[in-house]
Amino acid sequence: MPGDVPVAGPPPTSAQEAPDRGQRRSGRRALDREILRLAVPALGALVAEPLFLLTDTAMIGHLGAVPLAGVGVAGVVLQTAIGLLVFLAYATTPTVARRLGAGDRTGAVRAGIDGLWTALLLGVVLALVGLVTARPLVGLFDTTAPVVDAATTYLTVSLAGIPAMLVVVAATGLLRGLQDTRTPLVVATVGFAANAGLNAVLLYGLGWGVAGSAAGTVVVQWGMAVVYVVIAVRAARAVGAPLRPGLAGLGRTARSGAWLLVRNASLRVAMIATVSAAAGLGVTGLATVQIALTLFSTLAFALDALAIAAQAMVGHALGAGDAPRVRAVTGRLVVLGIASGAVLGAALALLAPVLAPVFTSDEGVRALLPGVVLAMAVGVPLAGFVFVLDGVLLGAGDARYLAVAGVVNVVAYLPLLWWTTSAGTGAVGLWLAFGLGYVGVRALTLGVRAVGSRWQVTGAS
Repeated sequence: MPGDVPVAGPPPTSAQEAPDRGQRRSGRRALDREILRLAVPALGALVAEPLFLLTDTAMIGHLGAVPLAGVGVAGVVLQTAIGLLVFLAYATTPTVARRLGAGDRTGAVRAGIDGLWTALLLGVVLALVGLVTARPLVGLFDTTAPVVDAATTYLTVSLAGIPAMLVVVAATGLLRGLQDTRTPLVVATVGFAANAGLNAVLLYGLGWGVAGSAAGTVVVQWGMAVVYVVIAVRAARAVGAPLRPGLAGLGRTARSGAWLLVRNASLRVAMIATVSAAAGLGVTGLATVQIALTLFSTLAFALDALAIAAQAMVGHALGAGDAPRVRAVTGRLVVLGIASGAVLGAALALLAPVLAPVFTSDEGVRALLPGVVLAMAVGVPLAGFVFVLDGVLLGAGDARYLAVAGVVNVVAYLPLLWWTTSAGTGAVGLWLAFGLGYVGVRALTLGVRAVGSRWQVTGAS
């Protein structure tokens, strides 16, 4: 009738919003499944790697504070060497993933083979140099003569496994780029079990002390390297990729690796500076920080599972020219990274009172460790954010920015570390400077880059 007011219906777009929301949820679930397919096996493999050092730490810790502190110093030197050269995986994964995304599987495998050759050559050179410089390097740490002797013994024996360790790193990068994280899980799990058993025999059964612990790890590392070489050779033959090293591939690895070397060096400088500051706290303080760093490395590798998924998925999507998928992967992984960090931090806080007896029988270390672990737990969610964005930019091949940002991070951290040490804040204050100060600066520099789009370069290279 005239004058009747029509009843208002739903907005015209409401009928479309429901299916749109359903599509978004469906797309998010599909993305989550893909992330989990890569991240869950990567989590197992990544946690198994630091378990080598955790096993050594737990076993040696019951020999006393001096052997534990010695392994702590030697471990920093070894981790520095491997950390500097982990670009063998970080450069290989995005290169292989990009080529795979672009449809060039033969080129993808060929890039991985070049990475293996580079790893072997660098490993041999590094081991030879290490034999000459082991004691001088250990002597750079401000600690006692018995600790220097223990550290030198452990480091000298461990050098024999450096080439194998780098081959494992490069081969893992190849498989990740091929979107395979399950094989590294199997190899790492078997390797960890063998390492634990062999170290127990050599350390306790034969009484070799720190030398036996290092020797057991070396044997297992070479076994893992042989397994990976067999896998790589089979993959190359399946697609007709040559097994000989290619000069172009070696040069490409060197160019991308140079920036990643700077990035990795900045991380190691921060770690070495932290351990050097801990050495000034005495043997008990150094041993406590060594356990804390080992725990943090384990948590970091767990969080890095999402970063590994980011490297593989972002590299593959950029190779396929799919920028919207890159943005979707990045956003979802950031959420998962922070959430995972919160869960791990809460678990760590709950376990803080009972962790110390697992790693040492030294009463001084047992008294200090719970406070340091609680301080660590506070910063783990922030670390989850950092590791995810680091993986995203690594997957995009944004090595130059990561290098520059790494230098900026260290320049900001060192004055904070100096102030903490000078103020006498002890092991807890030292950890807060590292876990919140240094990690916080990294979060800022990575976050600034991630909000832009300059790093989203599509194509096979």
